[in-house]
Amino acid sequence: MMIFEKIHTVPTSEELTNKAFKRAARAMSGKTIDGRDSRLRANESMVLTAANIFTDNLANIVRRFPSFEQLPRFYYELTDILVGVEKLKMSLASVDWASRKIHEVARSYVGKIRDSDIPEPVRKEAFGRLASIINSINKDLLFLNEARNILRKLPDVQDEPTIVIAGYPNVGKSSFVSKITGATPEIAPYPFTTKGVTIGHFTRDGVRYQVMDTPGLLDRPMAERNDIERQAITAIHYLDAVVMFIIDPSESCGYEIEDQKRLLAEIRENFNLPLLVVANKADRPEFTKTDEVELNMSTITGEGIENVMDRLLEMIEEKRLRSSEEQSLEKQLSEEPDGESSL
Repeated sequence: MMIFEKIHTVPTSEELTNKAFKRAARAMSGKTIDGRDSRLRANESMVLTAANIFTDNLANIVRRFPSFEQLPRFYYELTDILVGVEKLKMSLASVDWASRKIHEVARSYVGKIRDSDIPEPVRKEAFGRLASIINSINKDLLFLNEARNILRKLPDVQDEPTIVIAGYPNVGKSSFVSKITGATPEIAPYPFTTKGVTIGHFTRDGVRYQVMDTPGLLDRPMAERNDIERQAITAIHYLDAVVMFIIDPSESCGYEIEDQKRLLAEIRENFNLPLLVVANKADRPEFTKTDEVELNMSTITGEGIENVMDRLLEMIEEKRLRSSEEQSLEKQLSEEPDGESSL
């Protein structure tokens, strides 16, 4: 399940207050009052019921948000870009504080009710304190609900080897994803784009791979992207990914080859990831070979697709081995005594 899907709608302070006090009133209506002790118990029950509704709902809000320290780096970066991780932490801390404060205040007022001759004014005062605490965090509740609505639109990107597809529109990116996954790919909504990320999966030798096309991010020049889109591109760096850039030398996509080469240069400049350049539409009569291209294919006839796939999987394995060697070296260096080296 997608990492943010379990976050429910975050209620406003008014919604929480109405819910808590209605439940408290129902708790009172079920009591038989036939003397001072029963009056005390009924008013005590109202305060505790309201407090429990508040604290349970607030605790659930905090619990349903993921631990940001344990988020995959890709999601952490996108969360920070879209809503701000520190702002989220501060608002969640405020909600957690309110939950604990309400519990504390309710317990103190239960004691006051037990010591009172007329419990109703004390109970009303308690309700006023509880409502005041909830009202003080309304901005945090509104922000958390807004953040929840944004984060739920993030694509369901798995923590597995990934092929990121880049290139101008209509060069055959979606056709390639469909061809190699053998099914209609999932179209996931995405806060940065108008169309949504295309995500497909395939399995080779028991390993599941992910293929991702991000329309609106990697299919136009950097100068046409806004700041948030540029930052979103950097988040892709944190995927265990290689990039496949598709060129259409036939220009039937509607973009001249020189424009496509300029976009390729930008992708090279902005991505510190292994990159494979593939020319599509090799079946078309106007197809021409270009120097930048490493492999040719046709998503219509299937020509060259197996070669492309073999090379992409080789690149993923090469990247994995490189990363493993780098981690091993870092560990070795960190274990050496200060000032000493085995080199």
